Amino acid sequence: MTPYTAFCSWSGGKDSCHALYRALREGHQVKSLFTMLHESSRISRAHGISRALHELQAEALEIPMTFGSATWEEYERAFKEQVSGLKAAGVEAGVFGDIDLPEHREWVERVCGEMGIAPLLPLWGEDHASLAREFAELGFHAVIVSVKRELLGAEWLGRDFDLRAIEGLEEVGVDPSGEGGEFHTFVFDGPLFRRCVGFSMGEIKERDGYLGLELHPA
Repeated sequence: MTPYTAFCSWSGGKDSCHALYRALREGHQVKSLFTMLHESSRISRAHGISRALHELQAEALEIPMTFGSATWEEYERAFKEQVSGLKAAGVEAGVFGDIDLPEHREWVERVCGEMGIAPLLPLWGEDHASLAREFAELGFHAVIVSVKRELLGAEWLGRDFDLRAIEGLEEVGVDPSGEGGEFHTFVFDGPLFRRCVGFSMGEIKERDGYLGLELHPA
């Protein structure tokens, strides 16, 4: 594969981190992590992680951070606006952590095609359980920060996403990759990190069918 200069679509969770790891291993140069924020610009649009914690992740990874912010209705426009700036700075490709949801890949390929950049999906088509175990066995450390209430209870919040947790998810019939949005994670350490990202746990809140654990920079 031709090495690209790329950005990484960054949720702060395990799949975007795993995709970043794979992309770097394949020889791509990742010049920016790119996170879309809620229109308030305080938390990420996808996982509800604070901007401050994303900035700490970027510092620990020693990769610059790029932010956009928008409502869901304005998401694509704002996404393209930020990617245009990255492209002007020399970015040729985008790295995405999607595994097998066709509608996600269709959106990525369409938007990247319209922007004239290459879409890279290093995790695509792989077995969910194998990917989850590989992430943990590589030495990455993540914590579960939100769960779909109809599937998982509050006792899962704040739990380390490790091999024991993966086994527990399988036992209760939940996809250990969380590809369908069953749960979300926050990565705070691992082989790409120069230092651990310090955080403290706050309140648990319910929103749109999810239970979410607030994290604060330590």
